[in-house]
Parts: sequence; structure tokens; C-alpha cells
Amino acid sequence: MNAGPRPRAAWRGGPAPQPAGAPASADAGAEGPFAAAAWRLCNLLQFAFTLAWTAAWICLALLLRPLSGREARLPLRMAACCWAPGLLRGAGARLEVEGAARVDWSRPCLLVANHASVIDVCALFRAVPVPLRFLLKDEMKRVPFVGWYARATGMLFIVRDSARAGALMRREAAAMLARGQVLCLFPEGTRSRDGTVAPFKGGSLQAAIDAGVPVVPVAVQGAGRVLPVQGFFRVRPGRIRVGFGEPLAVREDGAAVPRQVLADRARTRIVGMLEAWERKDATCGS
Repeated sequence: MNAGPRPRAAWRGGPAPQPAGAPASADAGAEGPFAAAAWRLCNLLQFAFTLAWTAAWICLALLLRPLSGREARLPLRMAACCWAPGLLRGAGARLEVEGAARVDWSRPCLLVANHASVIDVCALFRAVPVPLRFLLKDEMKRVPFVGWYARATGMLFIVRDSARAGALMRREAAAMLARGQVLCLFPEGTRSRDGTVAPFKGGSLQAAIDAGVPVVPVAVQGAGRVLPVQGFFRVRPGRIRVGFGEPLAVREDGAAVPRQVLADRARTRIVGMLEAWERKDATCGS
């Protein structure tokens, strides 16, 4: 079967504009010795705050978990309404959300997003108005507090490069979606180090096809500049945008859409949103 059109050329996000009050340049190569030292001290304080804030809210969420039933609605909404906003403010990130009205949040769906930073999770928690779960790499189980919270709230885990684990994960994800829940995953498989949106892995979307729920493309812009992959917690203030595209049907003319075709369509929508933001910023000079 034809796998459909090849993905568009990889998109590389340009630099985000600096917010008022930020240093003239947040790039390490452009910082003078004093500014670099000041940023390092600031980042150490931000890192300490992040650890303390995360541990405190997770402890509270775990204490309240027995009161929230099988769906774990309360601890999941605590992440969206308390934990994520605090970390975004602590990083100096301004969150802008577009297109949320395109999605029927009363129904289950699979969100697929580009991935450039761990702070993507905070932005998505905050942007989605219903309880949200993520597909996480298996190593996250061993991270104190975060792993405990993820398991307690029913997050899913994937073992990389394991066909058997991948098949099991897809069955679990389909069952979660069939129960009416919303799941988010990053089909690139890893964080982008340079802003490029890598090809999406079609297998990760099979759960939506099996459950018969729509796939929602989600574009995230600016997270990789606020908290880049490179360096140790090199946070810089900036804007993070989250945009929701039109949901993609998983069936056409009574037949399932091939999963790689679905993945390529989702990626094309995400790249289109990112490019539209770039053109808007270039035109407005903002």
C-alpha cells in the first residue's frame, strides 16, 4: 500500500523574540562574562525552585490520589492548574494558546506534538483544559517524584527499540482512549536539538486508529529556546506558543487511514502552524 506523500522538508524554528527586560541576547556565545555568571546563578536558583516546587506538588497530589477515583482527575488537574503555571512563571515563560476551540474536549482524542524541551510538558498540561496523560520513556519510572506521580496517575511508558513493548503500549493506549481519556505523545521519539521537526513515527498513532478517536496535531513553538536541550538547565525567558490544529479523522470511506499517512498529515499540519507563526512574527516584527 502506498504510504502517502513524503513529509515536507524538516522545519527549523528561528529565534524567538526576547521579552521586555531580558538581556540583549540570551545566546551563550553573545553573553559577556558578568552576564553569563549572572545567568548561571539565576539558573541554579531556578533549578532549586523547580525541584522543590515539583516535589511539593507531587507529594500533595499523591496524598490526594486515593480520593480521586480511577480517573485520577484531581492530581492531573493539579498539574495543569498549579504545578505547570508555577514552573512556567519561574522560567519567565509567557504561554499563548491558539486553536483550543477546534477540539471537542468532551470526547477522547490523541494529541501529537513536536518536542523540543522538557518544558513542553508544562505548556501542554496548562494548554489542555481536561485531564491529560502522556506517553513517557520508560526511564522516567526511575525518576524520584516524577516517576511516582506518573505511575499513580496512569501515564503510559514505552521501552525504546522493543517491538514487544511497543505492541503492548499500543494496546494500553487504545484501551485508555476507548475509556474516554485524552493522551498526548511525541511521535518524533526524542527532543529536537536544533528546532527541526523530525519525521513522525507512524506506529505511535496506531492506538488512535484502533480506538477510533481523532488525532489532534499540536504545535509547540519557543519551548526549546526557553529551556534548550543543550547545557544544564540553561533557562532563558521567552514566549511559548501552543497551537491546536483541526482534528484528523482516522477513517476515510469506511477504511482506516494508514498510520504512516496519518502521522505525515499530523506532521504537515504542525509544520504549517510553525511556519505561519514565523511569517507572522517576521511581518509584525514582534
